[in-house]
Amino acid sequence: MGSQQKRADVEYPPTRRVEQVDTYHGREVADPYRWLEDDVRESDDVAAWVAAQNEVTTQVLESIPTRRRIRERLTALWDYEKHGVPFRRGGRYYHYHIHGLQNQSVLYTQDSLDGDTRVLIDPNTWSDDGTVALSGAAFSDDGRYVAYGVSEAGSDWNTWRVMDIASGDVLSDEVRWVKYSGVAWTRDGRGFFYGGFDSPDDGDEYQVLNLNQKVHYHRVGTPQSHDVLVYARPDHPEWGFSAHVTDDGRYLIVTIWKGTDSKYRVVYRDLAEPYAAPVDLVSDFEHEYSFVGNDGPLFYFETDRDAPRRRLIEVDTGRPDASYHREVIPQSEDTLTGVSLVNNLFVASYLHDAQTRVRIHGKDGSHVRDVPLPGIGTAAGFGGRASDTETFYAYTSFAVPTAIYRYDMVTGESALLRSSDADVDSDAYETRQVFYRSHDGTRVPMFITHRVGLALDGENPTLLYGYGGFNASMTPAFSIARLAWMEMGGVFALANLRGGGEYGEDWHKAGTKLDKQNVFDDFIAAAEWLTEEGYTRPGKLAIQGGSNGGLLVGAAMAQRPELFGACLPAVGVMDMLRFHLFTAGRFWVDDYGSADDPDEFAALLAYSPYHCLREGVAYPATLVTTADTDDRVVPGHSFKFAAALQRAQAGPAPTLIRIETRAGHGAGKPTSKQIEEVADQWAFLTHALDMDLPDGYPA
Repeated sequence: MGSQQKRADVEYPPTRRVEQVDTYHGREVADPYRWLEDDVRESDDVAAWVAAQNEVTTQVLESIPTRRRIRERLTALWDYEKHGVPFRRGGRYYHYHIHGLQNQSVLYTQDSLDGDTRVLIDPNTWSDDGTVALSGAAFSDDGRYVAYGVSEAGSDWNTWRVMDIASGDVLSDEVRWVKYSGVAWTRDGRGFFYGGFDSPDDGDEYQVLNLNQKVHYHRVGTPQSHDVLVYARPDHPEWGFSAHVTDDGRYLIVTIWKGTDSKYRVVYRDLAEPYAAPVDLVSDFEHEYSFVGNDGPLFYFETDRDAPRRRLIEVDTGRPDASYHREVIPQSEDTLTGVSLVNNLFVASYLHDAQTRVRIHGKDGSHVRDVPLPGIGTAAGFGGRASDTETFYAYTSFAVPTAIYRYDMVTGESALLRSSDADVDSDAYETRQVFYRSHDGTRVPMFITHRVGLALDGENPTLLYGYGGFNASMTPAFSIARLAWMEMGGVFALANLRGGGEYGEDWHKAGTKLDKQNVFDDFIAAAEWLTEEGYTRPGKLAIQGGSNGGLLVGAAMAQRPELFGACLPAVGVMDMLRFHLFTAGRFWVDDYGSADDPDEFAALLAYSPYHCLREGVAYPATLVTTADTDDRVVPGHSFKFAAALQRAQAGPAPTLIRIETRAGHGAGKPTSKQIEEVADQWAFLTHALDMDLPDGYPA
């Protein structure tokens, strides 16, 4: 086709290769683009490469005729009210809200649900380009203060400040170098606990490994240099800590983690005793222990101990040994995903084939009632305190914009609080769940959404999305970007791959370390099913994923390039031999393994996208996306992969990389940047899949 010939004329910037060879367990592995790992802010060579790649990518994207129309339509669709789930703290209600095309969510407060709202924190005033974001907020029990986190350019680093809620005055407090941690106020409202790191050396903040986290106490009105060290383990620099204060204010709970595997140690401290020492409650990393609440010295935990789909237990601090644990809510056929203690009742959320189910239980574990939900979708929220008589939740599905509900814990009635004004005709789309067999016979679920009346003629442009890792569950949720794709005539499919949490810990483990190939097999089998069932064909099929999902896309396209027409790997982990050497990468060893281990090295090298690309192969059209300030999956992964892909490509399809500036891994990305990125991706797909916009598509 003409468009394919045009794409073949792309001239990529030359990328220097170096003679870098590493030896792993006796095997030599070349790494010719090692220099692209350098921080773009510190290396003139990498900065020049980024600028040259962006120039080529921009030229190609600007030449696509559909790009302008798609961007304008996305802008119009995105211009609607986006409501967060309300919550009550210190006698007031709070909620997050984005008005239309605002770049960042604004935090509002009101004295009653039907009372006037006022802006408490508006991060849109913090920067001209919207790249400074509100990254968290915590409220003192007396309703006087809010501590809030500030993140710049999408970084995981947060600086915490304190505001007087009544006056709106921001105090002098500034707590810096906080990462992977919120804050937990003491009951008296005088200060809070947080997990922070020592300040990194200049120039290292976006790449250095994060070691030696410590729990400190900050007293309001004092400088950070006066903060009190509460808990640290210098003998285990890789351990991380999450602090929580019980609702009654009596105990500090420190959950200790060392990776992404949800296996925790737990320490507690009696805050009523000034000189009390931390006490070990769970002293190994064998199981998940997620704190839910307490009744005096009785602590409630969600756990996978003796329950791969999780259960709720009671732990008596006086008798912490596991032999004394009391089961409150037993494991069920569905996967328990979260429990909250509200109105002295347990609100338990489950996944049933990746769809939400919510059940209410008494303190003794007895089943009280279920919470009715509208259909195939996801409900989230249900937070609160043990003394609250109400809670709130959001319900959403693929073609159903998020709606906010108030749930009366006494009567069991749900009432619609806020609905969406998005320009969506939900009845024009249909969602079905199918089950297909992976290559080893495993039954895998997949959601498929598209316009009503789709013809199964094999010619539908189809976007297949997946993740498959870190115990994360992919559930039905509304996305204006995906709605725009379906409005353009596309089919959207979401596969629930092994490695996720949809069916509990066994499902998760089946997609990790030496079994990680199962994830890619599940994804490839989903693509094959979509073609066999007449939804699409390889030339019309695109795949998409971000972070661990970017790895998924990179591995799938390297293993089966002929199966896909286009690929959208975003902020992906592409070099599986060196990921653990940067920022948060060391945590991922739980899922991936490490090249330091000979057996795990062999498994990693077998699918590492950067290493598996082969010269002389015709790869699908690919648009790699990353950001220069991503300090979670450092952009060097995508840089090296894109360079290797451009060299290897033997076919006519373009292999481009789009590198966002002042943006990180995804959190806090302003609306304007989101729209621009999606417009570029969808335009790229229309070109790569030879896709015509439907008649009457907005001009």
